[in-house]
Amino acid sequence: MAVQQNKKSRSRKGMRRSHDRVAVPAVIYCSCGEPTLPHSVCAGCGTYKGRRVIAKSEEE
Repeated sequence: MAVQQNKKSRSRKGMRRSHDRVAVPAVIYCSCGEPTLPHSVCAGCGTYKGRRVIAKSEEE
């Protein structure tokens, strides 16, 4: 089994763990004001890049 030779300092430990964080998802706001993920159809109004992709009825 591998055993470390010397103690790793807090600084080196932190530098090693700097990439282990949870990525924050990018959020954009549609023209209707609904927050959506980038490169995806808006769930609120059904548009993508200003074009209507999914026909949503007004009652929903």
